[in-house]
Amino acid sequence: MKTLEWQEFLGTQRERHGKVLFRVAELAHFAKTSPHALNTELARLVKRGVITRYARGYYGPHAGVETGDLLASLDSGAYITGFHALFQHGLVTQVPTEITCFTNRRHNQGKHRMGSASRFRFICANRSIYHKPATAVIASPEQALCDFVYLENRAGLDVRSLVTLRNLNRLRPERLHAILKRYPAQVVTKVLDVCGEMCAIGTDPARKTSG
Repeated sequence: MKTLEWQEFLGTQRERHGKVLFRVAELAHFAKTSPHALNTELARLVKRGVITRYARGYYGPHAGVETGDLLASLDSGAYITGFHALFQHGLVTQVPTEITCFTNRRHNQGKHRMGSASRFRFICANRSIYHKPATAVIASPEQALCDFVYLENRAGLDVRSLVTLRNLNRLRPERLHAILKRYPAQVVTKVLDVCGEMCAIGTDPARKTSG
């Protein structure tokens, strides 16, 4: 197939169906060839900038593919949270190179490369922690912070030694306390400790204490 035909195909799929990512088998079907034979053609198209390889087995146009598009193709039940979500919400100064995603299923491989700058890391979260946002692919600031502390706490790390937190005054206390009910007590204590220092969010008055 000619380069122009590929460009027309990609443009039509975006305009008519909103589709921007394709498996090799889908592209081979359009080109009326086998997936094996298509590999050489794809290498040529990638080199010319017509098509980009976004993850193993997934290709799309050079521009216009968002992180959420790829995540939905890799795992429809996953959502972005933790460090990367905090960065997107403007709550950390460092730039992450890994996109942490919580999912409700196990992957054969926990990591998928996205281009050359970042990669997806899929973590199968337990039922109490997993909570996919209803209308977004990225966790809220409050949920992202709780997930970040939860993950680093499992590794025995303090998030304040890893990143520089900022703008925590944007967090909504009532939402934060509601979300914290899903997490272990040690995580709750650490989150409230971090927030208490930076945005005067203290212990939830309604939260029962032991003893």
